[in-house]
Amino acid sequence: MSAIVHLHSAVALIGRFPALAGVDLDVDPGEILLLRGPNGAGKTTLLGVCAGLIGLSSGEAVVLGEDLTSHRRAVRRRVGLLGHDSFLYQDLSVVENLDFWSRAAAATVADGRAALDRLGVASRLFELPVHALSAGQRRRVSFAAMICRRPELWLLDEPHAGLDSAGRDLVDGLMQEAAASGATVMFASHELDRAENVAHRAVTISGGVILPASQPEPASQPEPASQPEP
Repeated sequence: MSAIVHLHSAVALIGRFPALAGVDLDVDPGEILLLRGPNGAGKTTLLGVCAGLIGLSSGEAVVLGEDLTSHRRAVRRRVGLLGHDSFLYQDLSVVENLDFWSRAAAATVADGRAALDRLGVASRLFELPVHALSAGQRRRVSFAAMICRRPELWLLDEPHAGLDSAGRDLVDGLMQEAAASGATVMFASHELDRAENVAHRAVTISGGVILPASQPEPASQPEPASQPEP
């Protein structure tokens, strides 16, 4: 079985700083992989590399069968990246955003509406501009825009951020459903009690490298708790 993600001695520079300093990682089809580690460890950069958005300065990166050292753009339509910042158009309404992202992925308007329903986005919010939504509502709409594209690889950075308990449970269910249907999920989280219950496997990143399984995770400042959705 070929790995969905294969990284070998992967080095990625942000400016002159080695955000990844020689990462070796293989992720199997249908796996849910938790990336844990302190702030600034390289988790976000690793997700960006797998999304084809950040290039390597050296090493190997093969994602979904594509060599990212020469074909980074080739994977972008096949992955779903959800980071700290919303990729939604703030002045467009909820449904306008979903229609746009559905068309961009050759999905249908019905796919977008179904995704909104799956994320529990109330119909009263559909015509509101995204900038008028709460953080939790924006997070749900962002997830809807991502899943309507049916990505083969989910790349999630703190996916529970901004969500209440019900929203977090919903996200956990989405990740499990995606993996059960054959997609692969990689996500970074500081909410380890919850995240480790969802993940099939966890790796620890520190200083731009993946630590051996026997090495303890470096201490990190605790993250502020996500605020409940209004």
